[in-house]
Amino acid sequence: MRKIIHIDMDAFFASVEQLDNPSLRGKPVAVGGSGPRSVVAAASYEARRYGVRSAMPSVTAKRLCPSITFVRGRFERYQEESDAIFEIFSRYSDLIEPLSIDEAFLDVSKDKKDIGSATLIARAIREDIKRERGLTASAGVSYNKFLAKMASDINKPDGLFVILEEDAIDFIDSLKIDKFYGIGKVTAEKMHSLGIHFGRDLHKWDEESLVRNFGKAGSFFYDMVRGIDNRPVECESVRKSVGAETTFDKDLSKQFEIIAELYHIEEEVMRRVSEAEFHGRTVTLKIKFNDFRQITRSHTLLSYVRDFDMLHREVTALRKSLDLSHVKIRLLGVSISSLESGDRDLQLGLWE
Repeated sequence: MRKIIHIDMDAFFASVEQLDNPSLRGKPVAVGGSGPRSVVAAASYEARRYGVRSAMPSVTAKRLCPSITFVRGRFERYQEESDAIFEIFSRYSDLIEPLSIDEAFLDVSKDKKDIGSATLIARAIREDIKRERGLTASAGVSYNKFLAKMASDINKPDGLFVILEEDAIDFIDSLKIDKFYGIGKVTAEKMHSLGIHFGRDLHKWDEESLVRNFGKAGSFFYDMVRGIDNRPVECESVRKSVGAETTFDKDLSKQFEIIAELYHIEEEVMRRVSEAEFHGRTVTLKIKFNDFRQITRSHTLLSYVRDFDMLHREVTALRKSLDLSHVKIRLLGVSISSLESGDRDLQLGLWE
C-alpha cells in the first residue's frame, strides 16, 4: 500500500512576515496592499478569526478587522523559505509533487531514511521545519492523494491527521461535500440542488448518473467517495506560462498611462522568464475593464521571445489591435506561454 503525505504550510506568506518582524506576531496581518482596489494575498490566523480570507478586497478585510496590519508581499523572500522547506522534504523522499510554493505531496512508500512509518515521517518533517525555519506546517497522511489532502485540513494550524484505509469510508461519508478536494463552489451548489450534502449522499449515486450530471468529473467523484485515487505523486509539473499583471488603484483611461504601465509589466515578465530559464512563443495581453469585463488577445510566433524588445513589439501590436480610446481599465497583464526550457529555438531562429 502506498504511503502519501500532504504538507501544507500554515498561512505561509503572513507567517514569514511575522517571523521576520516579531512586532507582528500574535496580531492580525494581511499580505497585500491597503488601497481601495487592493486584495488580500494571504491572511494570518489571527486575521482569519475575524473572517479575513485571501482574495478578499482589502477594504472588506479592514471593515471586518479594523486592527489588521497590511504588509507588502515579498515574493523573493517567500521563495527563499519555500526552497529551504522543499530541501527538508527531499531528505525523506525523492517523490515530491509541488502544488504551490507552500504545499506538496510526498510519496514515502520507500523513504530515504528507512523510517517506515508515514506518520513518523510527517512528524519529523514538521519538527524539522519548525526547528530550522521557525514556521509551522500541517500534514495529512493516508494511502492516496485525495485522502492525504483532506487529512491535512483537519487539525490546522500546526496539526497532523492520519486516515487509515479501514477508516476511509466512514471519514468520507461524514464529510461535507463543500469540503471535498476537487469540488468547487459551483459544483457544490449543483450537488446541493440534487440532494447531495455529505459524502454518504454522494456514495448513493451510480457512476453513470454522476457522469450524466457532471461530465468526466463524475467518474472521479464516483471513485473519490469510495476512497479510490490511483493518481501517482508526479515529481515534475510542466510550467505552462510566465506572466505578470497589475490591478490599479485608479482606472487607466489615457493612452500614455496604458503604454507606460504595460512597459513596466513587460519588464517584470522578462525578468521572471529569465529567472525561470524558459523561452516561450505565445504572447498574451490581458485587460480587465472597470465594469469587470475581461478580454485577452494572443499571438504565437514562429520563434521564441528572446529579449525585452521582442516582447514589447508583440505587446504593442496586440494593444494597437484593440480600440482602447474610450475605456477605463482596472487591470493589465502580460504573459508568455508555449514554454520550453533551455535554448530550443536556435534552429527556428534561422527562419525569422
